Amino acid sequence: MTKSSCGLRRELTVGEVAERSGVAVSTLHFYESKGLISSWRTDGNQRRYGRDVLRRVAIIKVAQTTGIPLAEIRAALETLPNSRTPNAKDWAKLSARWREDLDLRIKQLTRLRDRLEKCIGCGCLSMDGCPLRNPGDKAAEQGSGAQYLKPA
Repeated sequence: MTKSSCGLRRELTVGEVAERSGVAVSTLHFYESKGLISSWRTDGNQRRYGRDVLRRVAIIKVAQTTGIPLAEIRAALETLPNSRTPNAKDWAKLSARWREDLDLRIKQLTRLRDRLEKCIGCGCLSMDGCPLRNPGDKAAEQGSGAQYLKPA
């Protein structure tokens, strides 16, 4: 067991990470299999994590809550230094990277929310007038018939 200068263990068991982060052990294993976090094995073949994994798991959970795909989360985490806990400056870089995408999603969801009542009202009986599925009847440019139902 390695201790830091302030007396805290530098490594955590998988159970400790699960308890402290509020994430199931199976989820931690999944994150590790996807390259989002990493661990090492003791001589007794037990997983150990650095304390920085707690911050990384928190970042993953926040990003997932906003709908960011795991592949994008992994790519962003790969930009972080492996030797220390991510700090506020690191988080600012990550969040700036996701901001444009989140702004676009917010616009799309707002548009969906504002037009949803009209969509339900039409019952999708008029695909040429559906403001969500076919705004401005763009599908008409592709020819007659159910353009979105044809195989690519």
